[in-house]
Amino acid sequence: MGKNNAKSGIGFWLLIWLLGLAGQLCWNMENQWFNTFVYAKIAKDPTIISWMLAISAAATTVSTFLFGCVSDRKGNRKTLVSVGYILWGIFTIIFGTTEFMNKGSDSALIGIAFAVVAADAIMSFFGSMGNDIGFNAWINDHMTPDNSGALGAALAVQPVIGTIVGTIAGGLLVGADDNYMRLFTVIGGSVILLGIVSLFGMKDVDTLKPSIKGSFSEQFFSIFNIKTYLQHRELVFVNLMLAVYFISFNVYFSHLGNFMIYYLGFTADTMGLIEGVGLIVAMFVTIPAIKLIKADRSSLLIFVAIILNSIGLLAIGLFVSPTNVDPSTIWNPNLMAGMLFVGVGYILFLQTITVWSKRLYPEDSRGQFEGIRIVFYVLIPMVIAPLISNPVIKNSGEFVDEYGFTEYLPTNAVFIAGLIVLLVTLIPLYFADRERELPIT
Repeated sequence: MGKNNAKSGIGFWLLIWLLGLAGQLCWNMENQWFNTFVYAKIAKDPTIISWMLAISAAATTVSTFLFGCVSDRKGNRKTLVSVGYILWGIFTIIFGTTEFMNKGSDSALIGIAFAVVAADAIMSFFGSMGNDIGFNAWINDHMTPDNSGALGAALAVQPVIGTIVGTIAGGLLVGADDNYMRLFTVIGGSVILLGIVSLFGMKDVDTLKPSIKGSFSEQFFSIFNIKTYLQHRELVFVNLMLAVYFISFNVYFSHLGNFMIYYLGFTADTMGLIEGVGLIVAMFVTIPAIKLIKADRSSLLIFVAIILNSIGLLAIGLFVSPTNVDPSTIWNPNLMAGMLFVGVGYILFLQTITVWSKRLYPEDSRGQFEGIRIVFYVLIPMVIAPLISNPVIKNSGEFVDEYGFTEYLPTNAVFIAGLIVLLVTLIPLYFADRERELPIT
């Protein structure tokens, strides 16, 4: 691609959408279907999920900082995307093979749990290399005043579409027969294929040059200079918002599938349809917000998102139970209303804060500042959230099955816990708004 075509041609936009959506599908599968896979194929214990969240978050963060520095120093994004996506897809498929390991004893189960956590962490490491650093930095490099609006809209809507498609298609691929290997093979194979396509179809911008600031270790550790980071005051508060919101999100969302399947009694495909329908409606409801994002009314949109999300969590936490849902159909008004409000709040928040934060990155350190974002978006939420959700589930959802084994099922309590944390997001929102020219009111 030539320099101009790289920023406006059909090939460029195909890469934006294909690589972006494939990445979001893979992240959605990890965040949602990996957790239900554990309950279906390994053990009904949230502790395994807690370890998966924490270790994969650490792997993602290390990868982001490491390859963010490599990417800036080498002046190369394409290689990270191609190699990262191919390995990401391979380890997605490998993760699924853990269900075939022998579960004949307690010690064997511990070994399988270790293998599940390790495979998830390795997959996350390469996913972050290809998507969080390579692909996101590549997009930032190609952003110009002429295409920033369209790219911003793409970045905002891709996680939404990925969540919707991943939820519905994931449920259908898993099916009522719990065929998770089918899901992992399809998604993993697609990511491998697109990694290969990027080898031949992707080109870095002509203006991308190596940004070398001393030795590798000096440049790598420079991003941990707290004093320098704190100079970006607006970005600091935006990232704090991101962290608090996704602590809340991971408190309940990581267990949403298991709540619907094992506590309420839905099958995986029906659960996927219920979530998907709610998110589709939510996406159309939030379309007008794109104009407000472009008009830089981010503070107001975040405030509205938190309120709507809170209403949804309260509705599910108080008004949804096994006694008032029908698992044989998707038509469950209380549950669907709660899912709709949660979906609208989630989409609105994610759309807005994605564009808001990227506008604040220093031009010569975009790769490394993606690493900082991952600390707040992934590491902090996925380490702290299980410390909240795990004891909540252990205390509220202990059951003994027909064979006398103890199981721990997510109950309504995780949504109330998520709601309490969510409301704390209003504090960093207030301070972020004070740093902006346009106030919340």
